[in-house]
Amino acid sequence: MRVKKGFKGHRRHKKFLKMAKGMRGARSRLYRTAREQVLRGLKIAYKERRRKKRTFRALWIVRINAAARALGVRYSELVHALGKAEISLDRKVLAEMAVKDLDGFRAVVEAARAA
Repeated sequence: MRVKKGFKGHRRHKKFLKMAKGMRGARSRLYRTAREQVLRGLKIAYKERRRKKRTFRALWIVRINAAARALGVRYSELVHALGKAEISLDRKVLAEMAVKDLDGFRAVVEAARAA
């Protein structure tokens, strides 16, 4: 006599099929294929959450560097001067200032230069 999955097996299958909802074809309909794709997707999502932090930091540095060079100072020099002047603004805030509040960014650069 064979053993059927019963409630727990159905629940397990339903969980993966629900997570595979937006996928095309067999990936959203067949349990084994759906499970493979969901696990792969979760793995990639985990990796990308970490990569996103690197990507944004690189973007902020590019923006700060562009704004700083327009004011006649290189990024590395600016960061060094900010450290010496004990101005503790992170790259996210500096990049935001460089894009939206150029006068404020200019004031920060001047304060860093003075130190």
